[in-house]
Amino acid sequence: MSLRVWDERVVPRLTDWSLRGHEVGELREVACTGLSGRVLELGFGSGLNIRWYPPDVTSVTAVEPSDVGWEISERRRGRTDVRIERGGLDGQHLDLADDSHDHALVTFSLCTIPDPLLALREARRVVRPGGRLHALEHGLAPEESVRRWQRRLEPLQRAVAGGCHLTRDIPALVEGAGWHVEEVEQAYLPGPGMSRPWTYGYRLVAG
Repeated sequence: MSLRVWDERVVPRLTDWSLRGHEVGELREVACTGLSGRVLELGFGSGLNIRWYPPDVTSVTAVEPSDVGWEISERRRGRTDVRIERGGLDGQHLDLADDSHDHALVTFSLCTIPDPLLALREARRVVRPGGRLHALEHGLAPEESVRRWQRRLEPLQRAVAGGCHLTRDIPALVEGAGWHVEEVEQAYLPGPGMSRPWTYGYRLVAG
């Protein structure tokens, strides 16, 4: 199997399977709290956030490069009254008007976007003044012992997980793109100690 086929056909299914559990679902619910109106979702994936959209969300512009991910999401999209439209394939270059959305949402996607700063700046452009960015991501751990393993494992992680990085400092990226982090929670997801290079998570809201 070629690496391209792996990335296009297998990785979206593995991502859907690994990120749809109950514990991650609870984090998604918290991350989506406060969203309303028209929402830009970067890295829509297989639609795992749909069930957690608050009632005040009226529509979602889904930016998703994977056709397989979009196909997997069809059943979930069919179960919601929220209007969801695919709004592009590349979060780094959005064909959307300035100030056209009320809020933005990104979950477990900033790790794979080649230039996350560019994507976050695009979201800043598209979200109206006063709107918020809600993010749930994994990334750089606080302990140097874990960071060493993240740096060692990152080349393999990028090769087998669609370009996923383990060492991105999510709050720093958000701030660097012109957002102001208003609240942030950081912790390891439950699991054995050996999983720590993959499970340090950030949940944040920025305006």
